[in-house]
Amino acid sequence: MSKILFSVCLAGFSLFALNGEAQQDPFEEARKLMVRQQIESRDIRSKPVLDAMRAVPRHRFVPADYRKEAYRDGPLPIGYGQTISQPYIVAYMTELIRPEPGFKVLEIGTGSGYQAAVLAEIVDSVYTIEIVEELGLAAVQRLQDLSYDNVHVKIADGYDGWESVGPFDAIVVTAAANFVPPPLIKQLKDGGRMIIPVGSPFQVQQLKLVEKKNQQVRTENLLPVRFVPFTRDND
Repeated sequence: MSKILFSVCLAGFSLFALNGEAQQDPFEEARKLMVRQQIESRDIRSKPVLDAMRAVPRHRFVPADYRKEAYRDGPLPIGYGQTISQPYIVAYMTELIRPEPGFKVLEIGTGSGYQAAVLAEIVDSVYTIEIVEELGLAAVQRLQDLSYDNVHVKIADGYDGWESVGPFDAIVVTAAANFVPPPLIKQLKDGGRMIIPVGSPFQVQQLKLVEKKNQQVRTENLLPVRFVPFTRDND
């Protein structure tokens, strides 16, 4: 597969443009309720994460047929056998990497672009890789439409990460791998954190926290999850 690179080069806003005019988000109250009932109630406490979950219009990251379900407590299909993760899981994984302004974060598995947008609300730059070209191209357009200027998308196999722009302060993997890819560990900064589901496809996996400190790597099992498989070019 040839690698295709994109940069989304506009400024981010909580209000977004439709037909050239600023429009108030009609799902704002649903999003606030989602954060209060599904995320804060489950002990997500990071203010930047909660603010990001309130700001990103999740309904813009799901197919039109599912728009009314965008803020429910569960994953939704986005086509090509992929899903947008449950809101709580997105918030949980984001909080675990302890994102800060100035961070450079790598995401493996762009999908619809939702996790990248949440990260982009907090950190300096997001580099995200999607292997399904149709999803990657759609995510680029969506992120442009929503005016994010700090997300960079590559259509490629995510196993090898994005070495040319690494190392990264944090890495978020949104597909289940059989093991933690060594190139991703290499591209994680010393002191950095990676969150990744590990386990067999279509079975219960373990969400793992990987930490690198003094060039030593420590992993911790956090909770059982179900993610779509980590797809490779040769699959």
